[in-house]
Amino acid sequence: MRSTPVGLVMVNDERPHVVATNEEDNLAELRRWETAIRGRLDAAGHGRSPTLVLGSETVKSVRTAQRVGEQLRRAGCRSLVLVFRVWNFPYLVWPLVNTVGRDAPILSLSNNEGAFPGNVGLLATDGALRQAGLRTHRIVGGVDDEGTLGAVADWVRAAQAVTTVRNEVYGLYGGHSMGMETGFFHLVPTITTLGTNAYQIDQLWVTERMRTVDAAEARRGREWFEQLLGDRLRYDGDRLTPETLETQLRLYLALRELNEENGFDYCGIKGQRELTEYVCIADVAEMLLNDPYDWNGPKEPTVCATEADAYAAITMQLLKYVSGGAPGLFADVRLYHPELDLWDLVNSGQHASWYATRSDDPQANFARITFHPALPLYFKAGGASVEFDAAAGELTFARLGLWDDRPYLVIAHGEAVELPEEQRRELNQQTNPTWPHLHARIHCPYEEMVRVFPANHIHATPGDRVRPLVQAAEIAGLPAVVLGDGARGAPVWERVG
Repeated sequence: MRSTPVGLVMVNDERPHVVATNEEDNLAELRRWETAIRGRLDAAGHGRSPTLVLGSETVKSVRTAQRVGEQLRRAGCRSLVLVFRVWNFPYLVWPLVNTVGRDAPILSLSNNEGAFPGNVGLLATDGALRQAGLRTHRIVGGVDDEGTLGAVADWVRAAQAVTTVRNEVYGLYGGHSMGMETGFFHLVPTITTLGTNAYQIDQLWVTERMRTVDAAEARRGREWFEQLLGDRLRYDGDRLTPETLETQLRLYLALRELNEENGFDYCGIKGQRELTEYVCIADVAEMLLNDPYDWNGPKEPTVCATEADAYAAITMQLLKYVSGGAPGLFADVRLYHPELDLWDLVNSGQHASWYATRSDDPQANFARITFHPALPLYFKAGGASVEFDAAAGELTFARLGLWDDRPYLVIAHGEAVELPEEQRRELNQQTNPTWPHLHARIHCPYEEMVRVFPANHIHATPGDRVRPLVQAAEIAGLPAVVLGDGARGAPVWERVG
């Protein structure tokens, strides 16, 4: 997983006789923070943790601030953790920050010890940054405190999301689908806030590449699915056959090749109507791209949004980074069951199969998955639709939206609920039993969800990621709308300012 280095710097007193007594202890404290933060990131993430770069000395003069800033800049640091233990001279933060770069997210971190006025230094220095318009975050707590380390790890992931997405390009295959304007790549507001850009490639380019991919590789993929699924691979001799499944796998292989050639770290494919009526349904390809494995073994999930929904893809990419690399989930906001307080979140196959049991073992997941012939009503070209019910567990939901051409991020905490089989089948039959379902309890009132949610597509990642998502939005200058936070009666235009 891509990442950006994080700089850790201890800010210090300017007086030489004070520095002579504390330099060694300050650097030892900095190393303790590095070890603790690295351990927490490694334990909590699904992918490679970012590099932590320690300042070679404390910031105790204009020249040391410049030297340390240059050290971090040359190391590629894109975010900065300022560590406070003692009183420091606040003006020295400016040659440091201006050398690293004023667009770097900044966390001010103090250990809350009484022997020295670290908290005083934090408030004086961070206050100077804020009064000049820099958006910063603050955490106070000990290096051995689990709550503090969790908060710091969340901030690092938030900073990673913003600084990594900032220079990525979204691979937009075919343009937005069926006139869904909430899925359009809104160029200027997106670049202004998040930095990421898009490059559009026609789906003809994809279909031509499908002709040249390795046929033997597509055959190996088909055989892998046949072995995993057995009679849950519902060949019908017409719409779902070994040939139509291999067509879907050639689409997956073509997208992988084109993503690599063009430098796309995430993508979306239009599908409807050209592909779905003349080539194949994209469900299997989208599932595999979002999964952490394929028939060749473990791999990094690549965010791919169905119907080329750009704001879906960007949301999922942010979720990937704040979670440390977990597969993202994409669904329609389909049906609410008031008697159960459950949303049935359904889409024609976009869910990563990982969500079937939340396992990195494909055998465990595909034991709960069925491939059905795609519905002719929507998908004339045929292929497999993927069907399963998402496993129970904690989730964080999110979606980027626009109000009056200004982006904002809606966030909600919730969970996937496991239902008795008979009840689950009855509920699924009310929408489409051949598609993947997530029976979700979203921790906000139904009325607030309907009033505020910005689009027909919703996205999720495992665990509680509300805090880092809010921080990522704040770093990027996006209003964060957290559902269930008590502002349920306010319309979105009041909540985003």
